[in-house]
Amino acid sequence: MPFTVPAFASIRDALLRDIKNQLPDADTGADSDYFIRATSVASAVEGLYQHQSWIVRQIFPDTADREYLELHARVRGLSRKPAVAAQGLARATGTSGATLPVGQIFRVNGMDYRSVTEARLEGAGVGFFRAQAVVPGAAGNLPKISKGELIAAPPGVASSMLAMSIAGGVDEESDSELLARLLELIRRPPAGGNKYDYRRWAMEVAGVSAAYVYPLRRGLGTVDVVITAGGALPSDATLAAVQAHIDDLRPVTARNSLVLAPTPKTIDIDIRVSLSGLTLPAAQAQIQTALAGYFNQLSPGDSVIRSRIEALVSDLPGVVDRAIVQPTANVVPQVDAGKVEWVRLGNVTVGAL
Repeated sequence: MPFTVPAFASIRDALLRDIKNQLPDADTGADSDYFIRATSVASAVEGLYQHQSWIVRQIFPDTADREYLELHARVRGLSRKPAVAAQGLARATGTSGATLPVGQIFRVNGMDYRSVTEARLEGAGVGFFRAQAVVPGAAGNLPKISKGELIAAPPGVASSMLAMSIAGGVDEESDSELLARLLELIRRPPAGGNKYDYRRWAMEVAGVSAAYVYPLRRGLGTVDVVITAGGALPSDATLAAVQAHIDDLRPVTARNSLVLAPTPKTIDIDIRVSLSGLTLPAAQAQIQTALAGYFNQLSPGDSVIRSRIEALVSDLPGVVDRAIVQPTANVVPQVDAGKVEWVRLGNVTVGAL
């Protein structure tokens, strides 16, 4: 039976009771010296009880505070993964033959990025270069082509440029994510290279938010690992780091391992709804949010269940009836030796039924 920590008033009353038992004539009223002394002692004792409760919480990793969780993880050889800067491809334009050197800063949507490779403008005055967010974290990800502005464009290079695909930025590992890795290691200790070992090795690399293991996908002796970064595609640098890490740890008997990113499979949703007490724009916003939550929970290789979409829409307040025009059936992604598809939400169209 768990020990119940007494409240402050209970501790004080117990002290006063003991005094009264030893000295029946003692004055223990609210304005007495004994009451004042018992109150001060009870306050100190209550603090000791609270400290002991805090100590007990630190004993177990799932209730420990941040710094003590890190100590639990350190015992198992784990450390908190740092934030990773988004990386990708950008395009500069200008006079043919001009050069954009390494270290040039450009700004996109209020975020600063730095060129990490040189770009030489050729042909029609177009050159491509690798770029990286100045500040690490998921905020540096650009899910679509975005216009940017060079802070100080060199001679022959236009200040206006394009960020083509910059991704892979991940925030510092949270307490819940570190705890999940620690509990996974405790519950599934190293087992000589089974699929759980491959997942754990991939998750040890900064920039990896989730990992999915496909044993024998390309035949006997092969193990493939699909990784994602913050609910999006990982950068090339993250893929290379995970591949090197797994190659260093995997058993020599494993013929080949491959770390890859999932292939996005974008689908559009077309829905007709009958509403009561709800406008069509409001319904559009609610449906968009509900579907985004559903698709964000999908892992690479997971199918989109049409009836699940119907249920999500039907459960929204104000939706009387609905009809799913698109998709016409469950969406089953391709998972084979060629690729692992990851179903992503495209355009959502909502009309009147």
